[in-house]
Amino acid sequence: MYRRRDTRRDVLVAEITAELRRYGVDAQHVGHAFAGQHGLNATDLQALIAVMDAELLGDPITPGRLGEHLDLSSGSVTALIDRLERAGHLRRDRDTTDRRKVLLRYAERGAELAMGFFRPLGERTDRVMAGFGDDELEVVYRFMTAMGASLREHRDEVRAARTEPHRRRSE
Repeated sequence: MYRRRDTRRDVLVAEITAELRRYGVDAQHVGHAFAGQHGLNATDLQALIAVMDAELLGDPITPGRLGEHLDLSSGSVTALIDRLERAGHLRRDRDTTDRRKVLLRYAERGAELAMGFFRPLGERTDRVMAGFGDDELEVVYRFMTAMGASLREHRDEVRAARTEPHRRRSE
């Protein structure tokens, strides 16, 4: 739409951009459906994804890092964690090397709910990826990694440039 389409590359870039946008919107719809079924809001879902990603990397997230990731105050993060813990989605563990440090982990009940909901999507994803060779997947991985880094960089610039909204004076 807003990109030139004079060459095959131009067409591919425009189509890939559109597919990424649609994929993001569709993924958001699926996430909202999961959240709606389990009484979660968008921030709750983002928190659960951050906890899951950190655990998959073998580096469980702390409340402070979660707050930075979500751009929330410490009080808001505490309320968020309390709510997700009460609902059985998260648990707090003490770090074995530094007992003062709290680590957030997916709770068993929350993991079971997520697995039950997202398993069909995982199976569909596996079928799609089976249609690509290892060399193709390497290129896709490199592309997705670079696109994700670019998006996060832009997100961080937007956050840094954000100013507090002006308050209206009542007269």
